[in-house]
Amino acid sequence: MSESLKVPTMADYFAEGKQPEILFWVGSAGSYDDRAKKISKAFVKILHKANVDFAVLGTEESNTGDVAKRAGNEFLFQMQAVMNIEVLNGYEVKKIVTCDPHSYNCIKNEYPELGGNYEMYHHTQYIDQLIKSGRLKVEGDTYKGKRITFHDPCYLGRANSEYDAPRTLLQQTKANLVEMKRHKSTALCCGAGGAQMFKEPEKGDQDINVLRTEDALETNPNIIATGCPYCNTMMTDGVKSKEKENQIEVLDVAELIAQSMNL
Repeated sequence: MSESLKVPTMADYFAEGKQPEILFWVGSAGSYDDRAKKISKAFVKILHKANVDFAVLGTEESNTGDVAKRAGNEFLFQMQAVMNIEVLNGYEVKKIVTCDPHSYNCIKNEYPELGGNYEMYHHTQYIDQLIKSGRLKVEGDTYKGKRITFHDPCYLGRANSEYDAPRTLLQQTKANLVEMKRHKSTALCCGAGGAQMFKEPEKGDQDINVLRTEDALETNPNIIATGCPYCNTMMTDGVKSKEKENQIEVLDVAELIAQSMNL
């Protein structure tokens, strides 16, 4: 993060005896992956613009354990989860927002049975709330008339039935939202879920991300919008495999909102 982007930690707040409105759970991708860091920065800029009191765990944040669980290592998942829950409960965290649907799903649905009960939001849901409550106003014509198609992340859409928030935000950009044939509950996975991100594809006729990119290209888009760092990587690779990277951008919804507002 640049100097101008102040990102306080929970430890900072705790030292002053204060509690932020939300904890921003950055996630492994948003912390370490160069492309996903840009999504984290865009979201932080939006939080600053809306004057949201927020903090991150910083070095105290560890992987949610989602990948270990999907890969079948329940023991490692519980070790990672319990460690995170101890830290979160120690800081008396109530409300968490993340840009990663895998972290969102894991903390929301799998942490409660291990003692971690939090109000959990995907960043598109939270930004939508900021707009509806009047704390954030999206103005600007950056994307007016552009054709944007939204790829539903599995862990936001089918796993948690959230289809509206990202689309509501995309409409704020004044772009033309064009749907793929397979969208919402019938959307196709980008190919990264279930820990598949970290292994080579298995034998077959076509990689899933390329097939999903073909779905997107049928809408003749200027931009493919995503709401997940892993989807972003997979769709970007798919666009490159079709040699369309000079014509089509792959951007997270938070980036589109931030750029609309010239943040």
